[in-house]
Amino acid sequence: MKSCTRFVVWVVVALTLVSSMAQADTLKPNIIVIYTDDQGYGDSSYLNPESKIKTPSIDRLATEGIAFTHGHSSESVCTPSRYSLLTGRYSWRTHLKTGVMKAEATGLIPDNRMTLASMLRDNGYSTAMVGKWHLGMEFPGEFGQRDWSKPVEDMPLDKGFDYFYGIPASLNYGVLAWFDGRHAKIPPTQFGAKRDNERHVDYRIKPPYYQSVAELKTHTDRTPLEIAPDFIDNKALTRFTDKAIEWIDSKKQEAKDGSPFFVYLPYTSPHYPVAPLKEFWGKSEVGAYGDFMMETDYHVGRILDYLKEAGLDDNTMIVFTSDNGPENSWKERITEFGHDSSGIFKGGKRDIYEGGHRVPFFVRWPEGIDNPGRDWDKPVGQVDLLATFSELVNFPLPDDGGEDSQSFASLLTNAKADYERVPLVQSAYGRFSITEGDWKLIMPGDGIVNKEFPSRSIPATELELYNLKQDPAETNNVVKQHPKIVASLHNQLTEIVVSGRSTPGKPQANDTGYWPELTWMTEEEYEAAHEQVQ
Repeated sequence: MKSCTRFVVWVVVALTLVSSMAQADTLKPNIIVIYTDDQGYGDSSYLNPESKIKTPSIDRLATEGIAFTHGHSSESVCTPSRYSLLTGRYSWRTHLKTGVMKAEATGLIPDNRMTLASMLRDNGYSTAMVGKWHLGMEFPGEFGQRDWSKPVEDMPLDKGFDYFYGIPASLNYGVLAWFDGRHAKIPPTQFGAKRDNERHVDYRIKPPYYQSVAELKTHTDRTPLEIAPDFIDNKALTRFTDKAIEWIDSKKQEAKDGSPFFVYLPYTSPHYPVAPLKEFWGKSEVGAYGDFMMETDYHVGRILDYLKEAGLDDNTMIVFTSDNGPENSWKERITEFGHDSSGIFKGGKRDIYEGGHRVPFFVRWPEGIDNPGRDWDKPVGQVDLLATFSELVNFPLPDDGGEDSQSFASLLTNAKADYERVPLVQSAYGRFSITEGDWKLIMPGDGIVNKEFPSRSIPATELELYNLKQDPAETNNVVKQHPKIVASLHNQLTEIVVSGRSTPGKPQANDTGYWPELTWMTEEEYEAAHEQVQ
């Protein structure tokens, strides 16, 4: 009798363990990161009540989730923000100190560097990237002399993604084709160049294309781009959304059975070329740019609709954010349409001020977010996604992974969580800032020269201190009134730079030694400080 009772107890225990393990698996959410390109804080009607662009689907992510109203990209331009989002590490720790990469380059993320994709794949996720990469790829052969039968190397499939469909970089950098894995079904064997955009101040990438550079040069003196004959700029949003939904649908049953998926979906909008499909023309009150944002919102709505229809909505987390603030045409939109893409904030793309890197940052997860519909008004960064996701899947980060990533998972699952982020660092064309709580210190710059676009060069500037709670528009520099705060932030920034990390853990090496943009210290001071913390 005792033996029988003992057997029943063991059966109950075993079933309980199996049930607990199954429940633990189902608690791992499916994750979709939607990353827009050059979308300003004021381009979401949720964040900007005066917006003349309506974004109901994007706004749903906030009203049905959490709006991080003090959310930041790590830089105010494209490539470095993408590096930080995927690795949880500031990009100025790499060899890329300023600016962005072109389409063809040695990848900024080495194969052994942990990414969102590799971490999640190692924890049972299927992983996909659909959209714009812009972190370097190695193409077979040289410009005009390619062998497209050979695979593309040093690309998303080498960084933790099981599936890739997309384009190598921004559309102005060439090598434009719809890459599916390591090959384009229709390779970029023709040549084209930027064309004038009749509806915006930028350009278009569209046919006709030509069989040789020489033939192209008889029509234009603009920089030649390698382009596939079927490539058209305004098809990107539709193709990317279609492919993302198609891939998720192929993983639908696995996700329901407890094997979750991760999709990184970096759109090309509203980055130049501003090229909405004709059916969206006139939908907004802000010209072609506003129409392009409304088309973007439409595709976000398609993702939401699909998740609902597929029965995946409840346990799918969507993170929606942008790589930096709005492109320079934001100034013209204020005059012409009365719409400020930066909202109340100063500056835009390439600026160290809030308009350059404070961006829409929404998280929706019906099954996991406690008390949805909340705003969180303290700093968080895109660099924090790695630590946040790793906590949700119960995977401790190693010392050499996500060195600048701090989890905000508690804010999702507990509406009463008390969360303070370690100081958040931003950079813009080599100029640094550090934000702790309400205070933001901007370090002096020697002047940043942009050789490719001289008009975007940044003049020499002085030390600046702002209380963002009292002065979010950064109009009143109070550096002289608060020397102790300046000294504290200055010292913390120095330690963050030289120690190779900003979060607790073993100090790590930056990928380079001292670099000139560290204007507040000499090379000797850098080496001394580095030696002290190592």
